[in-house]
Amino acid sequence: MTRSVPQGAALDAAYATCRDLHRTHGRSYYLATRLLPSWKRRHVHALYGFTRYTDDIVDTDGEAGTPPPGPERARRLGQWAGQFQAAVDGAQDPAEPILLAVRHTIATFGLRRADFHAFFASMHMDLHVRAYPDYGALLEYMEGSAAVIGTMMLPILLAPDDGPGPVPAAVAAAAREPARQLGLAFQLTNFIRDVAEDLGRGRVYLPAADLDRFGVRRDDLAAPSASPALRRLVAFEIERARAHYRNALPGLAVLPARSRRCIRLAYAVYGGILDRVEQADCDILAGRAVVPRRQRAAAVARELARPA
Repeated sequence: MTRSVPQGAALDAAYATCRDLHRTHGRSYYLATRLLPSWKRRHVHALYGFTRYTDDIVDTDGEAGTPPPGPERARRLGQWAGQFQAAVDGAQDPAEPILLAVRHTIATFGLRRADFHAFFASMHMDLHVRAYPDYGALLEYMEGSAAVIGTMMLPILLAPDDGPGPVPAAVAAAAREPARQLGLAFQLTNFIRDVAEDLGRGRVYLPAADLDRFGVRRDDLAAPSASPALRRLVAFEIERARAHYRNALPGLAVLPARSRRCIRLAYAVYGGILDRVEQADCDILAGRAVVPRRQRAAAVARELARPA
């Protein structure tokens, strides 16, 4: 089947839509993408825009900011998944800009369809799974919500900085597991920071076995500030997240220079969230941990000053 080639202006506008979503909702990661060559940036924006839009179907109605009833969210998610499948399989350009951009990115880099299927499976889990019995169960969810995001991004990051080109199979294979680990590290960082926000949506991502181990009840997560037991639990989860960050480090060595800078910066800024949690004595209920703008700017300056 011959696929139509998107018109340049329409495709540029589609990528701009994804860029705006990324800039609005993913400030830390968006900042890091500024270190990428411009030709790579748009593809990262496309993947972010696609995953963010899908996540918003699950979490909010996109307007009032409150979740619609579960069956309605399931209907919307199923409809969106069908539109995505039709876009990547079909010959005609999709009308939805996000799908136009992400289809082009998938075709440009030959991204694995299995990663997108796993992502949709985890989004479906968010419609009915409210808690996870242990870390193994949470990892099954994060495989589709986080690890595959790393492997989706990997072909973009591995491509030569000066333009699309072949990547040795051995290099791609060596980078795959570190990319998965970095996705898990970022996701777990978000879970640690967003306990109160997630509880407001009826979800607890901290494993039940960990809550039991530290003597934390679900009601403790709704308190104005963290109890001593919850602070000990948070410290434990921070160390678990940092293990994923350490496991991701070997992947930096195989990235091209500007991709390496991008990921080092993202690594530093997301890791900085954990530092802020620790500086607040692991009280993740008293306020949302945010890396100050000047600290993020200093991280950019350091990255630009160091050898690539």
